Amino acid sequence: MSDRPRISAARRNAEAVLSSAQKRVSDFKLEQERAREAMTFKTARLRELRLAKEAADRSAVPTKPAARSRPKVRRSKQK
Repeated sequence: MSDRPRISAARRNAEAVLSSAQKRVSDFKLEQERAREAMTFKTARLRELRLAKEAADRSAVPTKPAARSRPKVRRSKQK
């Protein structure tokens, strides 16, 4: 009968170790998920900024090309 309490204590210890290991794994997975979500949010924000900048750059460019002026021809003075 003296073996019975030892087995219970050993089982309790093993279950405590197992539960703490499971908690560490759970916390690690939660942290990974948070980091992944943060990276997704950051990427989306940067994409929006890039697209807005490209749209602003396109609207700043004149739609018609500027008329090319003819180069001035220097005429030599005739005496």
